[in-house]
Amino acid sequence: MEILQKYFNNLSEKQIEQFEKLQELYKDWNLKINVVSRKDIDELYLRHVLHSLGIAKVMAFQPKAKVMDVGTGGGFPGIPLAILFPETQFHLVDSIGKKIKVVREVVEGLGLENVKTTHGRVEEVSETYDFIVSRAVAQMETFHRWVKNKVHKKQQHPLKNGILYLKGGDLTLELSKFPKATVYPLTDFFDEDFFETKKVVHLPIKYKGS
Repeated sequence: MEILQKYFNNLSEKQIEQFEKLQELYKDWNLKINVVSRKDIDELYLRHVLHSLGIAKVMAFQPKAKVMDVGTGGGFPGIPLAILFPETQFHLVDSIGKKIKVVREVVEGLGLENVKTTHGRVEEVSETYDFIVSRAVAQMETFHRWVKNKVHKKQQHPLKNGILYLKGGDLTLELSKFPKATVYPLTDFFDEDFFETKKVVHLPIKYKGS
């Protein structure tokens, strides 16, 4: 928890309580269903929670904004972002049933009322959102194809609606087809060595009406 409060020092008592509860919930569920690698569970706050909140350093979501987390896995980045932005609506989607089961139990355990979950493929989701977030579930070209028709027309944030993607490594080739993408190194926000190659990619997506 200390590492979170180092970078997010305006958390409410309720948010601190919810973030503290994460480790207990994930340790318990990981014994039944392995959703976080066993080596990572002891570094949950660095490798999963703080990493997820890298998106929050790039974009503070507005109240009533809608955000979809595609391929949420065990609930990252969606659950930490939902704790940090309790007035923003989050939709966590994953095609693997056992992972969504854990996400639902964690959401219930935390008492999060701004999260809904879907077991299914993102292509089957019919709603639109301000932002689509994810943590490296596919190459950007593939991911863009999945979500390009799922972005709102109405703008309410400093950055244009679109994708906020957590990615690592050299992205030069992967983003060569996306000249409007902006890369934010997480080393600009966090000191830990873990973030040395980690980035947030913002890719605006132009609304396409049906």
